[in-house]
Amino acid sequence: MNQQQIDELRANVQHNCHIADARYGTDYGLCTYLLKMREYFRWEQGFGFSSSLGKEELGDWLTERESLWGGLEEVDFIPVRIGASEYNPFDTKAINDRLHEQGLVYSGGLGAAGRPHFFLGELVFREQRDGYSLMVSGRELARDLAAPPAMSREGMIFVRRESLRRMLWEKLESWRWGRLDNALGRAFACYGFERELDVALDQMTDSELELVLLHEQGECLAGDLLGDRWNRMLLDLPHTPAELAARAVRDHLADCTVTLPRLTEMDRPASIHFFMGNLSAMRKALFPALQQAYEGWRESGQVGPIRALAERGSAHWARLAQEMLQLHLEHGREAASAIHALSEQRSL
Repeated sequence: MNQQQIDELRANVQHNCHIADARYGTDYGLCTYLLKMREYFRWEQGFGFSSSLGKEELGDWLTERESLWGGLEEVDFIPVRIGASEYNPFDTKAINDRLHEQGLVYSGGLGAAGRPHFFLGELVFREQRDGYSLMVSGRELARDLAAPPAMSREGMIFVRRESLRRMLWEKLESWRWGRLDNALGRAFACYGFERELDVALDQMTDSELELVLLHEQGECLAGDLLGDRWNRMLLDLPHTPAELAARAVRDHLADCTVTLPRLTEMDRPASIHFFMGNLSAMRKALFPALQQAYEGWRESGQVGPIRALAERGSAHWARLAQEMLQLHLEHGREAASAIHALSEQRSL
């Protein structure tokens, strides 16, 4: 592919990103939305994290972007065109089969609440691991507002280094507002952010890339265990507490199976702090024993209790996930309240 063809492909993928944002971009709370739009502007315009953003320029861009989205809410996604061929934008494997020899990587899939995510980036490396294909991207050529740092689907794991680095920056900015003594702050304290921002961001990104990968490995194993019925269940529970609970249960299953056991083998306190600092409110509510184990580790430095809890948790979350699937099998879309109630009753 020549540069013109790459530019056309980038515009093609970005158009689908705009459609996804038109449908879901304003689902965030106002403060989160404005923060994400500011960082989207920074990425699109190529500004560094230490660069000051002009308020007027940012405001004009925001108005233009929302106007663009306003005309795309009802528009269908377009095929991904590579040369003379066209592909369904969710046919990730076929698209990557064409792009990898060009040093590019693509992903199209569904995230939380059935939100579509697309991205096109430069391929850093690709390898086979334990039955799945791992692809790590660097510079991103096209992306949507959410830009999740990792996704897994159909035996493929995508880890987006640039999105992870940007996510760390966003979390650092949010933490600096209050500078609370919490797990996230303790993770940041392990790096030299007050001395050299870009160097610290690179160090933390490289270090925590492994943590992101471990979670996605766990997701793949959880997917094998739960099957396609799990995704069908989630599609019947959009924007409900039951969906949040189900996603939290699967995340705990993935982490108790892979992430936490591996973390206890690694001599990286920063990664344990970072893992705990990224738990959602729902995940904390369903797994209070994990916070207790974390506090115990902080006091003693002993990881044995965390390892033992992960072993117990792996079996617990697997059983709970199967019970959720059974409720959905029996009640379909009417199972939301029962699934949420079950999750509250079965916290660990």
